[in-house]
Order: sequence, then C-alpha cells, then structure tokens
Amino acid sequence: MSGRNGTDRNKTDMEAGMNETTETLPAGPVAYVMKRYPRLTETFILNEIRAMERLGAKLHIFSLLPPEPPPHHPMVAEVAAPLHSAPPSGWAKFAMLARTHAAALAAAPLRYAGAVGHAVVFSALSPTPLSVWKQFGRAGFVATTCRRNGIRHIHAHFANAPAAVAWFASRMSGIPYSFTAHAKDLYLTPKKVIRRRAGAATFVATCTGYNAQYLRELVPPEQADKINLVYHGIDLGLFSARPAPAAAKSQVPLILSVGRLVPKKGHDDLITALALLRARGFAFRCRLVGAGPLQEELQGLIARHGLADAVTLEGPMTHARLIDLYRQADLFALAPRIADDGDRDGIPNVIAEAMAIGVPVVSTDISGIPELVRTEQTGLVVPPRDPQALADALARLLADPAFAATLAQRARDLLEREFDLWTTTRRLHALMESDACCDGAHAGPFARPVPSWRRAEAVEAGD
Repeated sequence: MSGRNGTDRNKTDMEAGMNETTETLPAGPVAYVMKRYPRLTETFILNEIRAMERLGAKLHIFSLLPPEPPPHHPMVAEVAAPLHSAPPSGWAKFAMLARTHAAALAAAPLRYAGAVGHAVVFSALSPTPLSVWKQFGRAGFVATTCRRNGIRHIHAHFANAPAAVAWFASRMSGIPYSFTAHAKDLYLTPKKVIRRRAGAATFVATCTGYNAQYLRELVPPEQADKINLVYHGIDLGLFSARPAPAAAKSQVPLILSVGRLVPKKGHDDLITALALLRARGFAFRCRLVGAGPLQEELQGLIARHGLADAVTLEGPMTHARLIDLYRQADLFALAPRIADDGDRDGIPNVIAEAMAIGVPVVSTDISGIPELVRTEQTGLVVPPRDPQALADALARLLADPAFAATLAQRARDLLEREFDLWTTTRRLHALMESDACCDGAHAGPFARPVPSWRRAEAVEAGD
C-alpha cells in the first residue's frame, strides 16, 4: 500500500500536470453539458471538471435540469466555472428560451434554419417527438450562451439527452462538439442514433475498452479512430491508503458496498451471497450505501434472510463521509449485472475508489469491470447473478487476509499506472486540442463549415 501523504501527492500531481500541459490547453473556454449538475452520484464528472480547472482550463457548465439540492460533495465548492441553467418551468423559462433562440437565429440564420429543419425531420420520424423538441429548445439556450462567452468547444457528458442538446447547439452555432459515453446512456440509446451523433462529433470518449469496442462496431470504419478510451481517473491524492490503528479496528470484518438501489447493481445477489456466507459460519457486518427504488424490496430480503443484525442500508452519502467509510472496510463487494432492459455499468467508480484506499475487491465480470478488477491479480471477479460464486470469493478473502492484502497492493499499483486522474484528464485535453489543431477550429462564435460526411444525419431520438 502506498504510504505517501495525500496532500503532498495532490500538490505534486497538480504542479506536474500544469507544467506538462501549459502549451497544449485549449485556446478558449470549453462548455460542459450535463443533464444535471451538481449531482451526488456523478463524482467522476466532478473530479474531471476539477482536474481540468487545476490544469488551467477555462470551463462553463450547463445543467439541463435544475441543480440537485444539497447535500453536495465538498469539491463542488472548489469548481470556479460559471453554472448556466434555465429556470425550471413557467413564464421565466419560456421567456429565456425565446430570447436565446431569437439571438441564435439573428447570429447565424442559415445555421439556425438548418437546425430547425433537422428537428422537424427527427420529430416526424421519432417515437418521442416532444422529446426532440425539448432538446432543441435547450440547445438554443446553450448555443447562444456559448456564443456570448466565446466558447470554442462543446463537450457533453452522456450520449443521450446531453449529446442531443450539444448536437443541436453545434448546428446552431457552428461550435464543434464531442461527447463522453458512459453506460446506460450508451446501451439504451438506439444504435442508429449513437452512430449519427458520433458521426457529427469531432471525437467520442468512453470510459471502458468494452464500450470503445461497441462504439467502433457501430460507426463506419473510416470513423473508428474517433472513438477514444478515456478511463474515469481517480485523484489518488485523496485516497492515500492509511489503515486505521489496530486498536480502532473492529474484530468483525466490515464488507462495504456502494451503488444506487437499482436492478443493474445486483444488490439482491449480494444479500443472498451474504446469507450463504453466514450459513458457513463467517461473522461480518455489511453496510450498503446508496438510495433508489429497490430500498423497500432489499430491506425485505435482508429480513427474510435473517440478516437485519448484520446488513444495513445506509442511504445516500457525501463523498467525504464515504471516504471515511472506505477506510473502515475490510472488503468491498459489488455484484453488477446486465438488467432486463439492457442497462449495465461501465466500470463503477466506487470500485476504483475502494482500490485506491487499499480495500480488496470482489465484483462481477461484466462490461468493463475486468479491465480494472483483474481476477487473481487486482481482485476477484465472478459471474453475474451467481450468489454462490460471490459467497465463495468473499469467503476466500476473509479466510486469507494476506492474499487479500496482495490483491489490494496490486490494485493500487494498477490505478497509479492507468487510472490516475491527471493522466486521464490530460488525455481528454489532448483530444480537445487535437480538434483545434488538426481540424481548423474557429477563433470566435462562428466555426468552420461542417464537412460533407457529417451531414448525413437522419433520425435523432430525444431523451
């Protein structure tokens, strides 16, 4: 385990990052478009924004929905970027959208007319026409605000609604755009829509090799190089492994799990595995952090298995409190699976965070998880929907603390090599700068013409 001081490490990384990227940062501000910001469950985006700013980038943040009410992660207060969000509803929202669309029309009439034409076609052919117009309405606000603030690039997080808004805003303003695809947004959006949004983007980033392969199979071969693997980086300076003093450690091992209470997280499989573990005579406590629609169902399952004295549902938690809880844990367990509707995780950020602290991890071998949890090397992975295999893996690590510690050390080493926040953020910087250097990006509110191969968009489904 790393014993470096977190503050010193963070300062060193920040200074190194600024020194290495001073000459390659984008020439003007970049807009980040998200469905909602800030959001307690999207720490990975907050980390990226914070790192972008510390490396010298000027950002503007667009929240398509009103910001989530407190509690917020403390790091939100460290972000300097202005936050743009339309009023939630009513006359004030209508008036703002009307003004910004009028400004977009006046600034670039032909571009605006083209965007309207696409919206008409998309809505006529889409099963959700009102959603298409909702994204078009939001895009006018984004396009005009970007133009007024000299934005040189628009980047959307998530391939569904934010990417749709960014696409329309790019059409209206001529400002190039890109997007990052994650998990649900990628696999629940129709393939033809992803293909066309990717075709219009200057680049597409995604957080797992599994996703990257899926995307490369969707786009034409000549566009495959647009697809870029950019892992969710971890600010390792915040997660220095500092084991609690032995006197403060409980004699009963603590198993920690973190994730929304939704089907794809597999919490019911974990609870069943814990029941099997207890039947073998293992003593443990399990704290499950997260909120969601399955809370009552999972509470009932805990009661039916007679685990109420050992397993607790903790609800949502701020990142600062969660870091403290990681430090108390002996094992981290998460059992993701592909949900019936196709929804799935990429690489859950909480797995990387647990590894960064030095907590041994057990998870499942779906999606991009094996890229981080490499079985027998950096953790243990088991098949999804297999509580027996999950119980076996947990039992193995509980019975062999030395092996668990070896896995934890290797996991931290892997994070330092491939998942460091400053490295992954520089990668995203480089993609945005490549757009500017190699594709003739504009120096003002009116961008270069869109190449002919990008004009072949057809039906866009809204979200």
